[in-house]
Amino acid sequence: MKVLDRYIGSRFLKSFGLIICILLVLFSFFELMSQLDDIGKGTSTLTDVIISVCLTLPRRMLDLMPISTLLGGIIALGLLADHHELLAMQAGGVSTRRICVSVLATGSILMLATLMLAELVVPPMDELARTRRAMALSDTGVTVTKQGFWVRRGLSYIHVGKTLYGGVATDIDIFETDAEGRLKQFTHAREANIQDNNQWVLREITLKTFSDQGIATKQIESLALDSFLSSDQVDILKLPASSMSSSDLHRYIKALRESGQNADRYALALWRKLSGPLTTGAMMLLSLPFIFGSIRSVTAGKRIVIGSFVGIALYFADQLTVHLGLLLSLPPVITAMTPVVLISGIAFWQLRRVL
Repeated sequence: MKVLDRYIGSRFLKSFGLIICILLVLFSFFELMSQLDDIGKGTSTLTDVIISVCLTLPRRMLDLMPISTLLGGIIALGLLADHHELLAMQAGGVSTRRICVSVLATGSILMLATLMLAELVVPPMDELARTRRAMALSDTGVTVTKQGFWVRRGLSYIHVGKTLYGGVATDIDIFETDAEGRLKQFTHAREANIQDNNQWVLREITLKTFSDQGIATKQIESLALDSFLSSDQVDILKLPASSMSSSDLHRYIKALRESGQNADRYALALWRKLSGPLTTGAMMLLSLPFIFGSIRSVTAGKRIVIGSFVGIALYFADQLTVHLGLLLSLPPVITAMTPVVLISGIAFWQLRRVL
């Protein structure tokens, strides 16, 4: 049986690899086209755009894992069925249930790969891609961290703690030094509004000046920071919750809740990250009814087309669930696990007659 497991698993992995490579090339091309407008802005060149697209390949691969698993399973098992290999296995005493177990055992490899991508590969690669792109577009040294980003501007170092929707940033710190690197002025602003002319209007400011005579503190209502980053550049620098590792999300959620802020968006991102491998496994389970279920008699081409439509429909249903969950303030664990339960339920419902 181990030989049979390896044979079915190798056919499945080959089909999966083919599908995900095709989809990666296609979606990477779309991403490349969308970033071509960046060429000529700041110091951005075609090479910078290509590097940015390459650095975000793991993110696209992670997003494509579920539908690639579905289509890979349909193609692999469909070819085995079309070549009467599944029939020969069943004639040799191998039950349908045992064939499904072989497929699901191979699926554990893809579930593990999904987890490793989400935790170990995507977060640092996404952070590097955003940093490089922002540096190329702004022609300014930028360092992205989990707690915002840093920008060097002459002898000044600027830290932006958080960027919000609508061109608003909060928790801005400006450290100004002299030619010898000694701190001469520190400015903290509670928030800033980003204008269209790259001007930041700082509000609720505390200004501290350091001198040999001591520290002078002054409160200012507003102050303009000219020729800084545009709102588009700030959008690039924002590290989305989906690009953070589970441990970072957990710490960030805890910090937000301790400060009395809403952490639902980040809690949902954490649960979706944890449910990612389960979604991949559920998609693999869903591929089985296409071979052993009610549509097993259709041609391979039709099975692939039907599988593609099912995958797209489930993707939109997943996105709709996420937005409804945030809109209705549903518990993040329910919102994240609903697609997994839905996909698994459909698969078991279709397979109940043949297993």
